[in-house]
Amino acid sequence: MQLLAGTIGSMNADEDDDITEELLADSEKLTGLSLELLGLDPHPDDMTAEQRLQFDPEDLAEMASAGSGDRERSARQTRLLAGLLWNSSSILIDQLFRDLGTLHGLETVTPEAIAGTSVLSSLPPQFASNYDAKFTQRFIVVAADVTASFARGWAAPGCLAGELAVHCLLDQARITEDIYELDLPEEWRALVEEVLLEDADSAILYADAALHDGASEQDTGKLDIRHWFEPFTPGDAVPPYACS
Repeated sequence: MQLLAGTIGSMNADEDDDITEELLADSEKLTGLSLELLGLDPHPDDMTAEQRLQFDPEDLAEMASAGSGDRERSARQTRLLAGLLWNSSSILIDQLFRDLGTLHGLETVTPEAIAGTSVLSSLPPQFASNYDAKFTQRFIVVAADVTASFARGWAAPGCLAGELAVHCLLDQARITEDIYELDLPEEWRALVEEVLLEDADSAILYADAALHDGASEQDTGKLDIRHWFEPFTPGDAVPPYACS
């Protein structure tokens, strides 16, 4: 994923300002995921009796043994992660529109051109020649729908394109983390992927990317790009525009 200058919301890599407080404020907006889902262990004294029943006595004892300083740091790190996800979801859509503008200026979509984009370059490279303007418009609609779950209540993506949008979002979050050296929970990406992409099929597309080209055996399977916008099940919702 290519980083474009000035695309990190109000944040700029050339500024010396610490963005931690901005992200902590953004964490309050991410109401669709609880801090507990993002890895924060509550103190047993703050749990209801029913909640305590969900943990083994050994786990409860370990939670209770954590010092106040450790708990405060853990809470701050988790809030920072929540704010990062919220902020990155906005950046993701902004950069997708930039990519769409880039595509409108191309006569032919080539893998080399896609490799220079901000978000589309994070998609499985073996299908890069298919990432044209129409595809990108559909992907923007799906990405906007997926990230809206951060506010309305998280729902797992209903199609492969939605899972890939989450992957692109986390790539953007990683860039912001690296630029600003954020103090995030250890192995935060694996934790978030487990929550947002449980049992996801899309990981196979990246695992096989180096082994297949555009004429791979995947072309006739459910992972082919022709099926990315199809609902996984009849009960999964995909925006009408993306299904067209």
